Amino acid sequence: MDRLTNPIRPYAWGSTTAIPALLGVEPTGEPQAEMWMGAHPGAPSRLDRGAGETTLAEIIAADPEAELGAAAVAKFGPHLPFLLKILAAGAPLSLQVHPDLAQAQEGFADEERRGIPVDAGHRNYKDPNHKPEMICALTPFDGLCGFRPPPEAAKLLDGLGVDSLKPYVDLLRAHPEEAALREVLTAVLTADRAEMARTVAEAGAAIERLGGAYAPYASLVHHFPGDPGVIAAMLLNHVRLQPGEAMFLGAGVPHAYLDGLAVELLANSDNVLRAGLTPKHVDVPELLKVVRFEPGDPAVQRPEGNGEEIYEAPIDEFRLSRFALAPGASPHPLPDAAPQILLCTAGSPKAGEVTLSPGESVFVPAGEKVELSGPGTVFRATVVI
Repeated sequence: MDRLTNPIRPYAWGSTTAIPALLGVEPTGEPQAEMWMGAHPGAPSRLDRGAGETTLAEIIAADPEAELGAAAVAKFGPHLPFLLKILAAGAPLSLQVHPDLAQAQEGFADEERRGIPVDAGHRNYKDPNHKPEMICALTPFDGLCGFRPPPEAAKLLDGLGVDSLKPYVDLLRAHPEEAALREVLTAVLTADRAEMARTVAEAGAAIERLGGAYAPYASLVHHFPGDPGVIAAMLLNHVRLQPGEAMFLGAGVPHAYLDGLAVELLANSDNVLRAGLTPKHVDVPELLKVVRFEPGDPAVQRPEGNGEEIYEAPIDEFRLSRFALAPGASPHPLPDAAPQILLCTAGSPKAGEVTLSPGESVFVPAGEKVELSGPGTVFRATVVI
């Protein structure tokens, strides 16, 4: 196996302290938003097998079957199909959705035909892949996920007492619910920006005055004054995950992470369509093609049992599990048919003979046998084959 050196992405919304605290190092004073573990070309992990440091992406490209196994290559191609992250939100992320596989392939091909550079600010599709994801809290973690039932969203908006929101309230009380959500989101995102800025300012004053159920939206008003995404965010469920709890987010589900430290596992993609809470490009027509206007409660997973605690996801590109390893307990042998990344988040567990500290990780190629032993907590990222 290979001990990984992992890049940290300094996005503006990142916490300045959470990742340094996990790693046991001094903060730099700059935001540290995500630590990436994998072979994504934008920021691959690095390793050294004795011939000098190289990237995990280059190692896999040199001999995909040796690193990933023949079964994984046959099913997913000669690339590691997942990306593991530690995510540290010190401020709200953009309100966003991800495309399904067909939408990503079509959108990527269209933008390639039109000659839009991949790094262009107005580019929607960075690659031809979908981006389902699993988020698992390491600390109390706040987020917005999926649409509220429209009557609940109507009650929340109505309670602000802002006259300019009343047309949206009336629409949300109409039927069918999916059409009502589509109409309201479209209206909010296409409204006159100056008028919407005034509405958001009035709503923000009411949010700060009322607190309670409105408290999660106060930081949005603070960080994004006048942004229509503030009103759009109030259509979504607020979720607080406790440590160890997780959510799966499929294609088309609108979401935004607000605050906290988490492990995130996702398909190896960087496709994001934004709805607001960002200075970046917002393509409303394309966004509306991708959003699934389906209200419902987010399915929070609370793992139980001894040994490997698996977080269920309805896809094969990744599977996330967790081991809480007690001191002196029998080692846990891991299946070796597929590639895996092991990440320590607490204690000093061992992967084979390699001792891990919090924030450290290893890549285990397919076919390599390894056992986990405590004490500590280890997250395991792999694929289903």
